[in-house]
Amino acid sequence: MAATHLHISSNSKTPTSLQNPPLWFSPETGMYTSKFPSLHLPVDPNLDAVSALFSHIHDGDDAASAAFVDSSTGFSISYTELRVMVKSMAAGIYHDLGVRQGDVVSLVLPNSVYFPVIFLSLISLGAIVTTVNPSSSLGEIKKQVSECNVGLAFTSHENFEKLSSLGIVVIRVPESYDFDSFRIENPKFYAIIKRDFGFVPKPLINQDDVAAIMYSSGTTGASKGVLLTHRNLIATMELFVRFEASQYEYPGSSNVYLAALPLCHIYGLSLFVLGLLSLGSTIVVMRRFDASDVINVIERFKITHFPVVPPMLMALTKKAKGVCGEVFKSLKQVSCGAAPLSRKFIEDFLGTLPHVDLIQGYGMTESTAVGTRGFNSQKLRKYSSVGLLAPNMQAKVVDWSSGSFLPPGNRGELWIQGPGVMKGYLNNPEATQMTISEDSWLRTGDIAYFDEDGYLFIVDRIKEIIKYKGFQIAPADLEAVLVSHPLIIDAAVTAAPDEECGEIPVAFVVRRQETTLSEQDVISYVAAQVAPYRKVRKVVMVSSIPKSPTGKILRKELKRILTNCVSSRL
Repeated sequence: MAATHLHISSNSKTPTSLQNPPLWFSPETGMYTSKFPSLHLPVDPNLDAVSALFSHIHDGDDAASAAFVDSSTGFSISYTELRVMVKSMAAGIYHDLGVRQGDVVSLVLPNSVYFPVIFLSLISLGAIVTTVNPSSSLGEIKKQVSECNVGLAFTSHENFEKLSSLGIVVIRVPESYDFDSFRIENPKFYAIIKRDFGFVPKPLINQDDVAAIMYSSGTTGASKGVLLTHRNLIATMELFVRFEASQYEYPGSSNVYLAALPLCHIYGLSLFVLGLLSLGSTIVVMRRFDASDVINVIERFKITHFPVVPPMLMALTKKAKGVCGEVFKSLKQVSCGAAPLSRKFIEDFLGTLPHVDLIQGYGMTESTAVGTRGFNSQKLRKYSSVGLLAPNMQAKVVDWSSGSFLPPGNRGELWIQGPGVMKGYLNNPEATQMTISEDSWLRTGDIAYFDEDGYLFIVDRIKEIIKYKGFQIAPADLEAVLVSHPLIIDAAVTAAPDEECGEIPVAFVVRRQETTLSEQDVISYVAAQVAPYRKVRKVVMVSSIPKSPTGKILRKELKRILTNCVSSRL
């Protein structure tokens, strides 16, 4: 890879005012539009997401190909079988469990090829699905079950007793794909999935009906239920069908995707349960991510595309360094989302697997994961960008102090608008009103800017901005400087209250073992590279940086560590 193609700077050289604004930006409205042509989305108001999905899957060779493959056993479900299983399970859920339109059903499941079958069966009936991470505590599950008024849950063996204690109907989903064995061991699930169709009245489902309640991460506030409609899910699928497919010189049906992301998260759900099926791609499902197993799965199933989050990318890169390059011969693209990649992660990956196209993307639970997609060309390879706006998406960059709209090259809060934006938050009109403007703009809370080529760069979260003597400091900027130090493995920055300055930046540093790197060394290193007001004022050495499963820094935990450090000195 030529060095001139590498663009991982977080700074833009675009001037703050434009004499000749690009066609994708309007100085009058402050609106950014996609550089890609708009797509015509289905207009039938009574089209549900499952019908929209199967309208893309036709009889023929593609229908006989595998839709899902279990990475451990090789058990597969073809596209033809998927359609039959969804219809069969919907009949079982309707007749045997009495689920009706508008009922809320919880999926507390690890990754499994049964997950999409159950999800699609439920929403085809007009039921509403709320997903729960299977590692959640009983208290977390109870809160979500109560808020969503759940009466039925599908779960695995390890959570069966936990959910049964909540007084709801619980169906245990087997790990095995041997129908003969679980016909005896798990007759209730067998009866549902193998039921003869019978008569199931087709409900009248409106595109604006809620299909799923997905919970936001809650890393900067209380976790909230995000109401996603059939229209939102259809928009996600359609963007994958035509936009994603248009990026390749080969048909989407030839792609083999590895699903190691949790399907209960919007990132995994939008990709593997909905969008990629509409392309006819094969999806290899891993129960949980393990870097060693991933390498074997990539080689065994000839994986071409691997969507990840930053911790997964880091683990893959580390394992790949000691593996023969032939193992990764099939791999064409790795896409990363949920949290921005650091410069160091990008450089390590590109140095280890230079033949693989690395892109980042941006989306939120509140936008059904629709936002931007990385796009590398021969001329432009902006690896630290989250890419270009997807078709049918608009954006604004808003000065969080004055409320004015900003042109390319200027940082402000990112607002987005498009067909993926949620209906609102569950039972929380106040939070909905704070997040979605009267004219349907979603305030993301992310600080971002567009560069001169229309590429979007995410800088930080507004709530995480440090205010030092009236100056505003983005923690991510200082983190990028810190991890560039050869003796620092990982780092995070947060604010500490200060009587004189208001707030000061505090760095949490993971240093390499057997080094003599001191707190003062770190302070001096950063001070040499930033403006005086942006200097790190305090350093805390830690063994690891607390992060969510998707790689987001848990700054609440950093503040707790800082509080404990202060208390221990008193």
